[in-house]
Amino acid sequence: MKKQRVTVIITAIAIFIFLLIFGNRMFSIIKPGERGVVFHSISGELDKENIKQTGLVVIAPWNRLFVYDVKEQQREETMDVLDKNGMSINVDVTIRFNPLYLKIGDLHEIFGVNYVNTLIIPEVRSSVRKVTGRYTAEEIYSTKRNEVESTIIDETKNILKENYIDMRALLIRSINLPPDIKSAIENKLTREQEALAMTFINERERLEAERKLIEAEGIANYNRTISASLTDRILTLRGIEATLKIAESSNTKIVIVGSGEQGLPLILGGQ
Repeated sequence: MKKQRVTVIITAIAIFIFLLIFGNRMFSIIKPGERGVVFHSISGELDKENIKQTGLVVIAPWNRLFVYDVKEQQREETMDVLDKNGMSINVDVTIRFNPLYLKIGDLHEIFGVNYVNTLIIPEVRSSVRKVTGRYTAEEIYSTKRNEVESTIIDETKNILKENYIDMRALLIRSINLPPDIKSAIENKLTREQEALAMTFINERERLEAERKLIEAEGIANYNRTISASLTDRILTLRGIEATLKIAESSNTKIVIVGSGEQGLPLILGGQ
């Protein structure tokens, strides 16, 4: 009985020492926003199929658990690139991303825990350089800036997705040119805007002149038509009609019917 008690105590002490030495490697807590992948040291295999979720994880002490932050992350990069003509341009970029939750095993196998520096930053730099090399400084800075940004985003997103990264956004914060080049481009754009404004004004004035000409021609045609239709008989008829209307009016007046060539009424007195 006493021998059994000693065996139990020794076993308990051995377990305690074992846990004290290897406990940190055997027990891990995966926090919300994290995932884990286990590497089996003896077999040399990475368990890419059984991604560890949030909570307590227990592994054999000879294995290793690699924990990945899968929450959305952000990195900022400033780089010098060349345009189509070899001019140096400074570009500030912000990228937001996170690893694909169930693919961290593949990500770890290829790039490891330092994947941000071995995968994301190099690919962002490469995409920015390749795209800006297709355009001139003026196009990048002004006329095709949206196109340049869209192309960089599309190419970066595709290459990162192939490597198990979900790119949430890529923002070009600023594009900086040499001061003299920037000034020349801005002056050119100002002159182009002024030229467009002057073209608009000239076109507006031309249309207004055409409108007035058409209006004048219409009035002239109307007057010619009226003049041609006003014969002596029509004028006499209009005079008689006017005389009758005046005579029927309740206002006191003297109406003298005209005579002679025109025959129009003459009105004397009245209210």
